[in-house]
Amino acid sequence: MSLSPGRLGSPSLGTDLGVSVVADSDRAPKPPARRPSLRRRVIPPLGVLALVLAVWYAVSYLLLSPMRRFLLPPPQSVVSGGFLTWSNFHQILTSLGFTARTAVLGFFLAAVIGMALAVLMSQAKWLEQALYPYAVFLQTIPILAVVPVLGFAFGFNFGSRVLVCVLIALFPIITNTLFGLLSVDEGLHDLFTLQGVSRVRRLWALQLPAALPNIFTGLRISAGLSVIGAVVGDFFFQQGQPGLGELINLYRAQLEPDPLYAAVIMASLLGIFAFVLVGFVSQRVIGSWHESTRVADRRKPLTPLRTNNKEK
Repeated sequence: MSLSPGRLGSPSLGTDLGVSVVADSDRAPKPPARRPSLRRRVIPPLGVLALVLAVWYAVSYLLLSPMRRFLLPPPQSVVSGGFLTWSNFHQILTSLGFTARTAVLGFFLAAVIGMALAVLMSQAKWLEQALYPYAVFLQTIPILAVVPVLGFAFGFNFGSRVLVCVLIALFPIITNTLFGLLSVDEGLHDLFTLQGVSRVRRLWALQLPAALPNIFTGLRISAGLSVIGAVVGDFFFQQGQPGLGELINLYRAQLEPDPLYAAVIMASLLGIFAFVLVGFVSQRVIGSWHESTRVADRRKPLTPLRTNNKEK
C-alpha cells in the first residue's frame, strides 16, 4: 500500500520513490521463538557431571590410600551406603522433608517482607535512605556468628531455624525488587503524570509489572539461599525433629562417610529444585514479553520491503 496523505502529507511520495510501506499484517509472519534442542540442553550438563565423577574417582583411588579413602569414598560407595541402604535413605528423606518445610516457610516470609520493604523504599527517598543501610548491614553480618545469638534470644526451636532462613534470603529480594521499581522508563512516568494517575495506581499498573523480571531474579537467588539457611539452622538448633544439617553433623560424628555424602547431595538437590521451580514460575508469569526471556535468534535479517517496480 502507498503512503497516505495523512501520514507524510504527499499522496504520491510512496509511488514516486517506487516503494510502498508494508503494514504489519502484510509482512511475512515471524517464525516462532526457537528453543534450544534437547541435545544442547542435556549434553553440556552431563559432560560436566562426567568430568566431576572422573575427578572424584581419581582423587578417591589415586590420591587417597585405602586407609584414608573414607575421607572421600568413591561414588558407588555413596550410592550403596546412602541411597540403596533403606535405613539410611529413609532417615535422609525424613530429614529432607523437615528441612524443606523450614526453607519454604523462611522463603515465603522473606519474599513478603523483602518486597514490602522495597515498595516502601521506592515510594519515598527518605525511607530508602533510612532503611537500605540496615539491609546492607544485615547482609554483611556473618550468619554463623549470628545464629548462636538468635538461639539465646529466641530459643533453639523451629522458629529460630525459620528466622535464619529469612535473614539469609532477605537481601537479594530487597535489592532486586527495589532496582526494578526504580528502573521504570521516565517517559512512562510522565505519561502517568499527565493522566493524573494516583501513586497506588502507578505502582500497581506501571512499576510492579515492569519490575517483575528483577523481582523473580531476587526470588531465584533467595530460593537457594533459604535452603542454605535451613541447613545452617539445623546445625545449631538441634531441638525437635532433626533436619539435614543435624543429620550431616551426626554422620560426621559417627564417621559414616557414605550417608554423610548422600545427605549433602540431597541438600544440594533441594536447593537446585527450589531454584528451578522459581525459574519455571517466572517463565509462566512473565512469558516472552521481556527481553530476558526471549530465545529467538536476534541476527535474523529484517523482512524486506516490497517494491512497486517488478523486476523483469
